[in-house]
Amino acid sequence: MKFRRVGRWGLEVSVIGFGSWPAAAEDDADAARILEHAYDAGVRFFDTANFYQDGHREQLVGRTLSRYPRESYVLATKVSFPIGEPPNNQGLSRKHIVEQCDASLRRLGVDHVDLYQCHRFEPDTPLDETCRTMDDLVRLGKIVYWGVTSWPASGVADAVSLCTQRGWALPISDQEQYSALYRVPEDGVFGECRKAGLGQLAWSPLAMGVLAGRYTSAAELPSGSRATKPEGRWMARLLNEDTVGAVNAARALADDAGISLAQLALVWALERPGMSSVVVGASSERQLSDTVKAAELTPDPGLLAEYDRLLSPVAIR
Repeated sequence: MKFRRVGRWGLEVSVIGFGSWPAAAEDDADAARILEHAYDAGVRFFDTANFYQDGHREQLVGRTLSRYPRESYVLATKVSFPIGEPPNNQGLSRKHIVEQCDASLRRLGVDHVDLYQCHRFEPDTPLDETCRTMDDLVRLGKIVYWGVTSWPASGVADAVSLCTQRGWALPISDQEQYSALYRVPEDGVFGECRKAGLGQLAWSPLAMGVLAGRYTSAAELPSGSRATKPEGRWMARLLNEDTVGAVNAARALADDAGISLAQLALVWALERPGMSSVVVGASSERQLSDTVKAAELTPDPGLLAEYDRLLSPVAIR
């Protein structure tokens, strides 16, 4: 496994991170086994969120990782999405952040998280309230670093400016949906993050399995695949005949290089400017083993350029 610093900061994470979005493995025993396999394969960056299954995923991640030395891995979670009863059950108010940080620590069974992320931008709460709260949590030792997820470029710039002026702990990372099929962040927030020194983390780098070649047709979906489940609604813009056709064309590139489509997609993402880690999920140990191998591949500029040429015309921007 290879490691990279998160932006300009001292924290190092494995270039392949493991995410615990519940769709990746429905059964607790399977999910725990896959998480253990990720650790055994060298993954040392684990990402979850407080609202995944109403906190249950944090409990599962905490129980599973408790058998390993706490200092051997980087643990990240998030706050903002609804959990519990209203009012004050969502957003980035001081009350919600403080209460949910304590709740996450209890569920995870740890005394601190390494990276605490604001799960979405929340314009209804003053930015100084959110940033000051994050700084307080750092000073209290409940979190080591904080970051953002799916924030606009202006939100990142304003947070960095405010924290710099007030002497508060700065955000160190931004986690965005990003893949060869979803490139919206390139036109704004990526540039702002590089300017401010934030490291980039990518979720859904395989476009929910589309870039791994799991769908050979947009019309005939494999039984039990993510596209056939309720969360498949997130895939509507990613899964169509144009994208499937481009991925099928890229398969020849991967075959010639002796690697899988998933590995090719991850290497492409890891070579994007400012990328610190790509966060993957898996529904089986075999699937995870395949993706983790991407960390050890030597990028071929010509191969990646041709891959980009095939996927760029059908990418969402």
